[in-house]
Amino acid sequence: MNSFEIFLEIGQKKVFAVSAHWPGWARAGRDELTAIQSLWDSASRYAKALSSSGLQFLPPKSLSDFSISGRLEGNITTDFGAPDAFFPHDAEAIEIFELERSKKTLDSCWKALDQAMLAAQGKELKRGPRGGGRDLDKIIQHVVEAEEGYLKVFGYKPAKLDTPSIDERKSHLREEAFKGLELAFSGQISKVGPKGGKRWPPKFYIRRLAWHALDHAWEIEDRILS
Repeated sequence: MNSFEIFLEIGQKKVFAVSAHWPGWARAGRDELTAIQSLWDSASRYAKALSSSGLQFLPPKSLSDFSISGRLEGNITTDFGAPDAFFPHDAEAIEIFELERSKKTLDSCWKALDQAMLAAQGKELKRGPRGGGRDLDKIIQHVVEAEEGYLKVFGYKPAKLDTPSIDERKSHLREEAFKGLELAFSGQISKVGPKGGKRWPPKFYIRRLAWHALDHAWEIEDRILS
């Protein structure tokens, strides 16, 4: 496979360059060129995030290493700031090697987020367009609530916890995400909901989950005031 195969998700205001084979590696720009440049600029950062996974990710040496496999139509979510388009192969069943590789990738992205949160404890986060005025506690709450929503759209209902703390919810959701992926792999999660609504396919769910964790990990790192 081409490690640097990408898709471009094109909205009205933003374009995302999204890696086809490395979940979580996706960056946005005002147009195609700036999106690809942003992805390239983040390559070493992505490599660092994956360092605990045991997977070998070698950053591209130049922009010309990228291969554009397709241009996808974006939507309001794209313009809001999140990659939301399905790849052509997302409807295909996930293979066992993809599942295991994705679990390692997700675990590394979550660890990167945890490390960023730990580094920010007791420190002030600068205000501005990158996160606005949201403090660390609100970022953590947002991530947890988003992951609960992602599981719902994926089609998996996590087990409930009695009066959990935010940290307990965060850890529980990660365990439940892996359980959901195992069920999807074995064909136990329908592609449509009980009322006919289309669910997220596993490959997209993995990409979105990994991207969201890394995006906020890097947000926190960028906003810590030294």
